[in-house]
Amino acid sequence: MNAVVDLQQFSTINVDQVRTRFDEEFGVLWSFMRPEPRPCFNKGTLQELLAQHKQLETMKGRFAGNGRFEQANYLVLASDIEGVFNLGGDLAAFGEAIRAQARDELLSYARLCIDNVWTFYNLQAPVTTIALIQGQAMGGGLEAALSAHVLVAEKSALMGLPEVLFNLFPGMGALSFLSRKIGMRAAEAMVRSGRVYSGTELHEMGVVDILAEDGQGEKALSDWIRKNHRSLNSFQAIQRAKQRVNPLTVEELYDITEIWVDAALRLRERDLKIMERLVRAQNRKVESEPQTDTRVCVERRTNNRMR
Repeated sequence: MNAVVDLQQFSTINVDQVRTRFDEEFGVLWSFMRPEPRPCFNKGTLQELLAQHKQLETMKGRFAGNGRFEQANYLVLASDIEGVFNLGGDLAAFGEAIRAQARDELLSYARLCIDNVWTFYNLQAPVTTIALIQGQAMGGGLEAALSAHVLVAEKSALMGLPEVLFNLFPGMGALSFLSRKIGMRAAEAMVRSGRVYSGTELHEMGVVDILAEDGQGEKALSDWIRKNHRSLNSFQAIQRAKQRVNPLTVEELYDITEIWVDAALRLRERDLKIMERLVRAQNRKVESEPQTDTRVCVERRTNNRMR
């Protein structure tokens, strides 16, 4: 039976688009995204995720629940929307800002994205970050997943960086994260192609770390945790060592967003029309899915959930 957990340190955060769940056996804290009205990274979703994850970082992985402190060993980014992990940046907002030549607005959004991926990548706490992709992860959605220490995807999951279709590039970490996983040549080829890849393809390329059968993503993630939990300290230390051997700085990510903003402001009307078509496609995607209760739910799962 599930029991409600009172995440006291989250009480001052407006949580409308993120649901949190805690699986206590291995200390797995889940952040399930439910952006509205489209499954993309609007500012509200980004602010909620960042506030939750920064507070977890401040508390060194601990949070208060039911009058006691719980320890999170793993932080999982997943989706509450069937068939979609996240479709990326808020293209409708981009189009408005570009037409108004509102550079500061675009840069503020881009830096908020970087603050999120940087926190997930460089979380200053003994917590392993994991992204679970079930369904589609496009553009910024894939960039967010790439920032995780471990990327889990189902075989038929669809992932891509479509920004070249409207004459732009993914500026919130794609090249930085991909080049450190698969090399710059392969990373650039992915970015320039605009292709959509399956989970199987990206696993073969080394982008996806754990490949799951369709519909079995959460089970595969749980199986990996169960198998590797005894060596968690070693895994986390190796992760830190890898980051030192091939370092990434937040300044690099911020600098690339400046390039992205300047490139975005040069887009022409025909490029913006393509953006608008993608927004309409995102809307249709949501309209075709059955709607569920989107109220925030924070729950503890009993031990047998992960067995």
